Amino acid sequence: MGIRTSRFRRPFFPRSTSKSLPSSTHLRHTTMKTRNLFGISLSLIIINMAAIMERADENLLPAVYKEVSEAFSAGPSDLGYLTFMRNFVQGLASPLAGILVINYDRPTVLAMGTLCWALSTAAVGASQFFRQVAFWRAVNGFGLAIVIPALQSFIADSYMDGVRGAGFGFLSLVGTVGGIGGGVLATVMAGHVYFGLPGWRFAFLMMATLSALIGFLVFLFVVDPRQRISFDRDSGQYPDSREDLVHKGSVNTSSLWMESWTATKAVVKVPTFQIIVLQGLVGSLPWTAMVFFTLWFELIGFDNNRAAALLSLFAAGCAIGSLIGGIIGDGMSRTYPHYGRIMCAQFSAFMGIPFSWFLLTVIPQSVNSYLTFAITLFLMGLTISWNGTAANGPMFAEVVPAKHRTMIYAFDRAFEGSFSSFAAPIVGLLAEKIYGYDPKSVDPVSGSTREAYALSRGLFSMMAVPFGLCCVFYTPLYWIFRRDRDNARMASLKEEEMI
Repeated sequence: MGIRTSRFRRPFFPRSTSKSLPSSTHLRHTTMKTRNLFGISLSLIIINMAAIMERADENLLPAVYKEVSEAFSAGPSDLGYLTFMRNFVQGLASPLAGILVINYDRPTVLAMGTLCWALSTAAVGASQFFRQVAFWRAVNGFGLAIVIPALQSFIADSYMDGVRGAGFGFLSLVGTVGGIGGGVLATVMAGHVYFGLPGWRFAFLMMATLSALIGFLVFLFVVDPRQRISFDRDSGQYPDSREDLVHKGSVNTSSLWMESWTATKAVVKVPTFQIIVLQGLVGSLPWTAMVFFTLWFELIGFDNNRAAALLSLFAAGCAIGSLIGGIIGDGMSRTYPHYGRIMCAQFSAFMGIPFSWFLLTVIPQSVNSYLTFAITLFLMGLTISWNGTAANGPMFAEVVPAKHRTMIYAFDRAFEGSFSSFAAPIVGLLAEKIYGYDPKSVDPVSGSTREAYALSRGLFSMMAVPFGLCCVFYTPLYWIFRRDRDNARMASLKEEEMI
């Protein structure tokens, strides 16, 4: 992760308890001794590689919207439907991640999800009909639904409270690097032919192969940081294999669903979770709508390479901003422990309003505005990308016991992902039905200024207003977060006393 292992969680041993332990009983912590590479956990290195591939996979299709539109005669609403299918299935299936990690270690869950999205990515590249693409995008969403919550809880368990924002920030940073790589690679390759295949199809097949490789590395080498404390009357040694971290024997299905239902109720009733999900329902809409940025720049008249460069600058700004936001959030939480992170989140959400207005309505939509677009996109990404790393991710980890962390991230993705999935098709419908976008009027080489204008107005409608509402919806946390965090700490202390 780029942060030395001294900042990771160490095995927890109770200092004292009200119960005396038999002299023959030894306290055993079942966290494996994981390998380090240059002082950094090998598990975290591979986990970040998985994050890179996950974000690269997310950006593949939006980067080649123009080519897919030509291959399947699809308009913006059809392309938005593809994003809707993936995000909606991802949202509905996200709670499955919380259920799976109850009886399986997270590396196994992550490997399963990674191989699922790798298969679907390859299938999209081989699809011959639009319906096939839509189906495999839905399967892709299922794989991501398993991976993303498990990744987030893995990071939450790997870092202490004081540096957790930086941990989430670095995960977002390397993930965005993958997003840049995936988007740029697909956009540049789209204009060529490789081994008789159109470039955009070859990019999908190549990315699927790399994703499958990362999935195998996760399964073979990553160790779950989840802490389990047990009593062993015969041995005080660490386990020799990762399998010792997982429950042995057959799974009691009734017990599994009862435990899942208990965890679900514990997470959903937390007011901080409810407020963050509420803001996320609207706050995620602009980010989903941004999948049309590549198409918008190509309609203005930018070629594949220049459009990719602009999107890379925006992604680079988001990557750096997410890390800076996480670090600032950590600092603000130390200075203002009850509301520092909330202030960071509101600032970042508010900055989306003026930047969306300037980018989409003020800058002349011409290839001559390249430099202005570039600077605006970088600064925009630098300031609007703090919410997840400065506030949402770290705050979720503090308002529930550690054993429920995957579940809270899973349900956050379930609510936000399923709702935000409507943003892309809405942008397409606004552009076509209200602002007059006509896909038949688009020139394959020079684009169309008229259609670019229509798409920009649809984008603005789905960005400025949601950013403003997101900022407002954070406000109740000034009174709620402190109470929920104290309740979670008390619950964790009671669990430790029972050990």
